[in-house]
Amino acid sequence: MKSFLKKALVVGAISLAPVAYAADITGAGASFPYPVYAKWAEAFQAKTGSKLNYQSIGSSGGIKQIKAKTVDFGASDNPVKFEALEKDGLVQFPAIIGGVVPVLNVDGVAPGQLKLSPDTLSDLFQGAITNWNDKRIVLNNPGLKLPNLPVTVVHRADGSGTTAIFTNYLSKASSNWKEAVGEGASVKWPAASSVGGKGNEGVAANVSRVKGAIGYVEYAYAKKNNMTFAQLKNHDGQFVMPDDSTFAAAAAGTDWSKIPGMGTFITNAPGAKSWPITGASFILMYKNPENKANSAEVLKFFDFAFKEGKKMALDLQYVPLPDSTTDYIRKNVWSQIANK
Repeated sequence: MKSFLKKALVVGAISLAPVAYAADITGAGASFPYPVYAKWAEAFQAKTGSKLNYQSIGSSGGIKQIKAKTVDFGASDNPVKFEALEKDGLVQFPAIIGGVVPVLNVDGVAPGQLKLSPDTLSDLFQGAITNWNDKRIVLNNPGLKLPNLPVTVVHRADGSGTTAIFTNYLSKASSNWKEAVGEGASVKWPAASSVGGKGNEGVAANVSRVKGAIGYVEYAYAKKNNMTFAQLKNHDGQFVMPDDSTFAAAAAGTDWSKIPGMGTFITNAPGAKSWPITGASFILMYKNPENKANSAEVLKFFDFAFKEGKKMALDLQYVPLPDSTTDYIRKNVWSQIANK
């Protein structure tokens, strides 16, 4: 399994040979949840014989694919607004919670050793900080020897829900970022020295390749690729480390049942232990799908994931949804999908 996931993080697609024909369901979109979908898909196939083919093409691609009706479900970390869901006859529900983390390639800096405030993080990604020994970084890191090394920003080159989560956070935490750059699945990156990467996979690869690079990826990619990540100062002014407990702390106050279409960002959440760039990944499906059998199988897959995939998610440092939320999804979202 370890070798499969390692390969999966590079190629960004799930294609598992079925042990016996049951169903072949398709999905496309966000790379943020890809590692856990791969794990769930393997276990689901072993139990049911059904195969999932999921293409990790970015959130914008996932929205386009479901609208084009070329897949059974779309996946996006950039939630679709309720009005747009209603217009297109879609439903949306969160599937998993995770964290976006700044990752860097700086010799002498160990994972979790570097501390960054919101304004310093903003200045790095805007290109206002161009060297790793800049006094603004040193201020939060006394005693840490930082090299005289140019900063290269690595960002997503495709329409990305991970980018939407990251820029939504920066727009909340840094007024300078909000005014200069803004938020969305795609933004104009102002840093003069920058490199684009496709998917979380591409950003992870480029940060690992370029000395002095800084980028942002879902935490599972940082862990699987043994990348150096930073601590962040959160809403309550505390420096926190990324892990499933700080992601869970950030998501704890979200009442999904009160949100039309269940679509929301949970960035910059209050709480001393909250990771500030926490987000959910969402699934998009048609209320009246053309292939009702496949649509029903998709719901079986996510029902299996919600019931039996919690430990798999935690092993990859994701946070599974609480039972109260998955019960709400079954009763109030899945009930809108006509599978017969």
